[in-house]
Amino acid sequence: MNVILTLEQLLSTFENYNLAIWPMQILAYVLGIVALFFAIKQTGYSSRVVLGILAFLWLWTAVGFFLFYFGPVYTPAYAFGVLFIIQGIVFFANFLKPRVSFGFQVDVYSIVGILFIAYAMIGYPLFGYFLGHRYPQSPPFGLTPCPSTVFTFGLLLLTDKKVPKVLLVIPLLWALGGVMPVSVGILEDIGLIIAGVAGTAMILYRDRKAPS
Repeated sequence: MNVILTLEQLLSTFENYNLAIWPMQILAYVLGIVALFFAIKQTGYSSRVVLGILAFLWLWTAVGFFLFYFGPVYTPAYAFGVLFIIQGIVFFANFLKPRVSFGFQVDVYSIVGILFIAYAMIGYPLFGYFLGHRYPQSPPFGLTPCPSTVFTFGLLLLTDKKVPKVLLVIPLLWALGGVMPVSVGILEDIGLIIAGVAGTAMILYRDRKAPS
C-alpha cells in the first residue's frame, strides 16, 4: 500500500498517462476554449455548455487519471477519484437543471477569472517547462486535477448570479491539498493554491449581494 508521494511518482504517472491518452490533450484544449467562449458569450444554452464541459473534465480526471493511472502508483488517489466523481456528478446535475449563469462583466472578478483560465491552459505547461517538467512529464490541461481545478475557479468567477456553495467545496479542498505536490517539487501548483483560496474568497464576497 503506497501512501508516500514522490516527485518521481508524479512525473512518471504524467508521462505514462500523456502517452496513453494522446490525442485527448487536443480535445481538452478545444473543450476549454469552447467553455470560455460560452462563459463570455451569453446564449440560452451557454450555462449548459459550460457545465457539461466541466462535468466531463472532472469525470474524465476521476476515472482516467486517478482510478486507472495514479491509483495503482499512489493508493490515496483512489479516494481522490471518488471526490472528483462526486464533483463531476454535481456539475452534471447543474447541467440538467442549471443553477449557474455565466457572463463576462468588466470587473475584477471576471478579470481574475480570465487570468486563472490562462494559467490553467498556458501557465501550467509554461511554468513546468522552466522547472524541467516538460511533456510528456507534465500535467495535461483538463485531464489532470490541478489545472482542471484552476480552470474551474476561473469559470466560476465568470458567473453573474450566485454560485451554489456545493460547487466550491471539493475544488477548494483540492486546492488546499496543493501543498502536497508543491512540497515534493511540483511548484506549478502554487497557482492552484492561490486560485482556490482567492477564487473561493472572491466568489463568496461577490455573491453576498448577487441575485440568486
